[in-house]
Amino acid sequence: MDAFAPVPPEWTNKAIHAYEFCCPTCRASSREAENVWLNRRSPVMTDNYRRKWQEFYQCRCGCVWWAWSSDRPPSEFSSSELST
Repeated sequence: MDAFAPVPPEWTNKAIHAYEFCCPTCRASSREAENVWLNRRSPVMTDNYRRKWQEFYQCRCGCVWWAWSSDRPPSEFSSSELST
């Protein structure tokens, strides 16, 4: 499965919008997903001229969900503490 494939996989057709960046059914994180697809073909511009896109996840519990990339929580690896 190519997360950056230009054509969406069939499983994305039943995706529901998750308002928190986790599976709305079992609360698993995006890192635990069995499949991922990023809709990079149709970015949306935010008020501050930044792009965001839909990220689709197929959870191990069977739920398929999507959320905006801008809703992704900050990475533990981007912490300013790591650069000191």
